Amino acid sequence: MTSPDTIGWGIVATGNIARAFAADLALLPDARVTAVGSRSLESASAFAAEYAPGATTYASYGEVADDPDVDIVYVATPHALHYTDVLRCFDAGKPVLCEKALTLSARTSAHLVEQARRRGLFFMEAMWMRCNPLVQQIRDLVRDGGLGRVVQVRADLGFAADLPPTHRLVDPALGGSVLLDMGIYPLTFAHLMLGDPSTVHAVAEISDRGIDLNTAFVLGYDDGAVAALSCSTTGWTPCTASIAGDAGRIDVPTRFHCPQRFNLRRGDDTETFTLNTHGRGYTYEAVEAMRCLRDGLTESPLVPLDDTLAIMRVMDTIRGQLGVRFAEDDLTL
Repeated sequence: MTSPDTIGWGIVATGNIARAFAADLALLPDARVTAVGSRSLESASAFAAEYAPGATTYASYGEVADDPDVDIVYVATPHALHYTDVLRCFDAGKPVLCEKALTLSARTSAHLVEQARRRGLFFMEAMWMRCNPLVQQIRDLVRDGGLGRVVQVRADLGFAADLPPTHRLVDPALGGSVLLDMGIYPLTFAHLMLGDPSTVHAVAEISDRGIDLNTAFVLGYDDGAVAALSCSTTGWTPCTASIAGDAGRIDVPTRFHCPQRFNLRRGDDTETFTLNTHGRGYTYEAVEAMRCLRDGLTESPLVPLDDTLAIMRVMDTIRGQLGVRFAEDDLTL
């Protein structure tokens, strides 16, 4: 560790998600960004000046992994780069917190998980929603039977965006896909409440470059429950979620994936649960990763790697139904 009390973070890439994560990391007294890597030294230096004064800056990602003051690397590159960037960190013996989606396919994600387990290195998908205390409370209420038998889950995340063709959300070379970037939240929410589906049916608007832009999918479960989920970059969708059981319902208002409140309704009674989010909410995943490092864990019980792989497999099925493919699908491992 950087010191007995402080964990040193290396940040790979300097885009919007890395900026949000670094800003929240600065709120934690036991965390420090010790290294920043970008494709240019100018970008890394500008990032460090604003979010991590004193951090060492590099004009490459690999040098971050090699830095001896880095205890864990946060990989925030576009989806299509995750596979090689994470492997590079593993080769340097570094634990990794990698942005979602872990890779572009279940096959490459499984290879990373196998490598982490074989080398005894901590590895976690940066699915910050799973670490949110309110989401954990919702999951516990459901699992403890607070809604009776759960019969429906609904969740949606979307916005209207006029994106240039080089933007990571629409560029196939960067792993562009509204499913991988945003649909993973509704899918993860449903997985938390219902587990693995037995059936999957998907429809989407596909771009002229073969990328899904506006996607809906329905999941069926062996016990009769269903989940209706959607994501979009073409419309201002509600961004809400709900869980219906035969004894009650939970409603999560807009931006359900980083909630500050939810309502539990049973009959005529409504109870509201609230949370004063620490920063923008990325602190919770950082705290969990650091807790695991200090406890000698190589996997997080809040974001289990087996769950990450199960969700990747469902996304593979959805992509297969939509005809969305990436070069990584044909990668020789």
